[in-house]
Amino acid sequence: MSEFKIGDKAPDFTAKNQNGEEVSLSDYRGKKVILYFYPKDNTPGCTKESCDFRDNYESLTKDGFEVIGVSADSEKSHQKFIEKYDLPFTLISDTEKEVLNLYGAWGRKKFMGKEYDGILRKTFLINEDGKIEQIIEKVKTKEPTKQLLELLD
Repeated sequence: MSEFKIGDKAPDFTAKNQNGEEVSLSDYRGKKVILYFYPKDNTPGCTKESCDFRDNYESLTKDGFEVIGVSADSEKSHQKFIEKYDLPFTLISDTEKEVLNLYGAWGRKKFMGKEYDGILRKTFLINEDGKIEQIIEKVKTKEPTKQLLELLD
């Protein structure tokens, strides 16, 4: 579970994107931000999730949204992922897991009876004022855009 609740100020961060450029959440003030945390580039669930945001990106941006993906993958991995799937949005490379920890997206996971530390798939909707408007802890990887927009209706 996230330590944040709806209405909390989203913590600002500065991290490098796929091109090695520093990106801060505060750069997006005045826009609605879909900040999604995903485990790994080029894995089936993460690819479906990212491609759904890609497929809906034009309508999302028309509605004032920006999309930012975050994982612990390297900048080079993100570049390849973006090129392979033609992703039109920023991916943050959080190899030190600073942003992941800041948002509670790093923690204990269970898979096939084994426990380990890993990235917890989460999505935050941050409004124009930098406040958390929605938190999705159980992301539907095949249709995260629909899941998010249904919460706003």
